[in-house]
Amino acid sequence: MIDIAIPKGSLLNQTLELFERAGLEVRRTEREYNARINDPRIGKVKILRPQEIPTYVSRGYFDLGISGTDWIVESGADVVTVANLNYGKQGPGVVKIVVAVPESMQITSSREIPPGSRVATEYPNITRSYFERLGIPVEVQFSYGATEAKVPELTDVVVDLTETGSTLIKNGLKIIDVILESTSELIANQQSWSDPSKREEIEAVETLLSAVIRARGKALLKMNVSESNIEQVISILPSMKHPTISKLYNSGYYAIESVVDKKDINLLIPKLKKAGASDILEIDISKIVP
Repeated sequence: MIDIAIPKGSLLNQTLELFERAGLEVRRTEREYNARINDPRIGKVKILRPQEIPTYVSRGYFDLGISGTDWIVESGADVVTVANLNYGKQGPGVVKIVVAVPESMQITSSREIPPGSRVATEYPNITRSYFERLGIPVEVQFSYGATEAKVPELTDVVVDLTETGSTLIKNGLKIIDVILESTSELIANQQSWSDPSKREEIEAVETLLSAVIRARGKALLKMNVSESNIEQVISILPSMKHPTISKLYNSGYYAIESVVDKKDINLLIPKLKKAGASDILEIDISKIVP
């Protein structure tokens, strides 16, 4: 049986949805940070700050957890990355830790930042290591949030997490470098990963979660096609590997099914119909297990 730490804050809603779609619904108790999952492989479930989860997993308080790459690197936690889950607060995607300076500064790279500059950030360890690698001595100031608002009175440079950079731009800042790309990661305790029975349970949970991630943005198309049109239809039908084709009983028709990207379906269906496909069905997919 494994214990799991789930991130609160901006990752919480996406994480709860992911677990529910995986058939591992997280049920919260009357105590906000305690939860349970009705699965014989899963014991304790806690909802905690993503900043803390890598350290707690590393120390063995939990066998498995979800946190961002940023906090895994910042904490220096010795954990196993079981899978990149590739989602954020808005959905699929990657966020970045960037270096930003006032628009008025005539510099285009971190290498041009003057020695002794004040650098405000929620990531002091990542920031300190970054500027040490550049060989630029700076004053790293820990920020508790709204870091972009502290320029120029309280700080000279900002190292911050961003999805689009729009908040930085609104505050008169420009991005001059990217330090790190971050996504949500499924991480495991080293000893738990080395334990055969626990590793089997961890891998089972990972299989279910990754299957949901893999199915996002995909749909199953099913259709009937006459033998005379089958080559033309197959030539325009995308698939993960190859489409599945089976002959319909006592007829000159074939049934074809293929997994395709949802974003292409509205353009694809008219083309398939024009090529001779009929009885076209679009079916949502909840999981894809390779």
